[in-house]
Amino acid sequence: MITSIQLYWRPGCPFCVALRRRLRRSGIPVEEINIWEEPQAAARVREVAGGNETVPTVFVGQDALVNPSLKAIEAVLRETAPHLLEQQAGRSRRRIWPFR
Repeated sequence: MITSIQLYWRPGCPFCVALRRRLRRSGIPVEEINIWEEPQAAARVREVAGGNETVPTVFVGQDALVNPSLKAIEAVLRETAPHLLEQQAGRSRRRIWPFR
């Protein structure tokens, strides 16, 4: 059973910062892995990203998403690990833009 998603990231990546923030607010359990600290992690990202170290890359079990949106992650979770979405139930989502 999947207990969390895996987020592969690296320091200095603005896309990683944005997705990490959204995931933290979402309540979805996340294991964060810095590809610059773990060579095996960088190799895993290269396997699914056409030989590139494109981050953020998210794994939901064996499903890989390269530079995904939160909505894309949630869509995969609905299919493969809906129990992880249940953990976010009851949490209010704070919008960045106050006029929406």
